[in-house]
Amino acid sequence: MSFLSTRPPRPAARSTARTGVLLVNLGTPESTRYGDVRRYLSEFLSDRRVIEINPWLWQPLLQGVILTTRPFRSGAAYRRIWNTARDESPLRSYTRAQAEKLRAALPSHGPVVDWAMRYGRPSIAERLEALQAAGCERILVVPLYPQYSATTTATVNDAVFRALMRLRRQPTLRIAPPFADHPLYIEGLAQSVRATLAGLPQQPELLVASFHGLPRRYVKAGDPYPAECNRTMVALRRALGLSARELPMTFQSRFGRERWLEPYTDARITALPARGIRHVAVVMPGFLSDCIETLDEIGHELREEFLEAGGETLTLIPCLNDSPAAIRLLQAIVAQETAGWN
Repeated sequence: MSFLSTRPPRPAARSTARTGVLLVNLGTPESTRYGDVRRYLSEFLSDRRVIEINPWLWQPLLQGVILTTRPFRSGAAYRRIWNTARDESPLRSYTRAQAEKLRAALPSHGPVVDWAMRYGRPSIAERLEALQAAGCERILVVPLYPQYSATTTATVNDAVFRALMRLRRQPTLRIAPPFADHPLYIEGLAQSVRATLAGLPQQPELLVASFHGLPRRYVKAGDPYPAECNRTMVALRRALGLSARELPMTFQSRFGRERWLEPYTDARITALPARGIRHVAVVMPGFLSDCIETLDEIGHELREEFLEAGGETLTLIPCLNDSPAAIRLLQAIVAQETAGWN
């Protein structure tokens, strides 16, 4: 008597499990009002990866002097760039649009696409739960930072893992790597530079690349951020056919008294008129989307300083935002990082 069945095996049941994609950007206050800006800054500046100071020393200073005064200045900056039509910051508008356009670019049976902010709302934990509720048992998290730093990508990972710690049933998880020199990112940046410059009545005498800064001691502790930025610059200079002198790399957004990565964007650009350079353009390859650091810090504050120093025009090269180039990049990242899942 044979114990082997002569009947053909039944076909495996088709899995109803879905794949989710969560795009994550830095964050934004809910409004430009003092209370909302203070609440956002408190969450952001309380992150131990962002401010590596003993909280027993930092928190009294933060919750006292800094959060008493800084929300006024930050609120004014946000008001200058606020998307009044939707009553939200440009970063929220662009991140939502990236998710919506990526969803439309993917097959109808493809991944469920959502978005979140590391600080503020919608939170990472909230959107992970929403993806699970939509039947997603596999989730790809895409930090929208081109270059890796512990202060950006790693803190997104921290928030994701903390959210998973509260779940009894956890999804299978992947986190997309940075895309510092991804061919589609570099191609998109180069296209943005060429298109912007082609439409100018006065061509800039110098093109400057500005990245968000980082304290030098973070780098000494092992943060690879400068090397990541350099990867972007090598590829972008090659794509544009420019040398390091023709496209220098600088760092912005420093605060406090300690030394940050140099050269500083503001010092470098405001010194240009004394050298006879009065028309400049600035590209910001450290940001996928325009935000307060690009639109106001460079497009408003630095432009005013440059004009006061004797400059004539400072042109802002737009980030990729929700352009077709940005969506092609995100689509390629999703396809690569979900390989084997779909």
